Amino acid sequence: MPAASSLKVLIVDDQQTMRSLVRTGLEQLGFKDFQEAGDGEAGLRCVLTQPPSLVISDYNMPKLDGLGLLRAIRSHEPIRTTAFIMLTGRADKELVQRAVQFGVNNYLVKPFTVAQLKGKIEAVFGVLT
Repeated sequence: MPAASSLKVLIVDDQQTMRSLVRTGLEQLGFKDFQEAGDGEAGLRCVLTQPPSLVISDYNMPKLDGLGLLRAIRSHEPIRTTAFIMLTGRADKELVQRAVQFGVNNYLVKPFTVAQLKGKIEAVFGVLT
């Protein structure tokens, strides 16, 4: 049972408003250590330089989308096991299947509640303390 405050989270979304909503939800759950990136390329640079415990990434972004970011993370040995939750406004079965093929840990559809966010994170890490 990890403490939420001990997990470092990278939030990747091209919309500042959505990054703020995710961050606020995480803060309500007790998370304290955050990084943010506005696109997949910036997110990948963050993961490579300061690996987080968890990446929460939008699917649809400029430069490098969420699937591209996931594939890049899974192809780099030192960060291959980084937990990854895909965040998107689309409940597209094909997208979910592709994300699963690339090793996504969980999937969250926008809009979401803090309880849903918590459930998705706990499905990856176990019950948060």
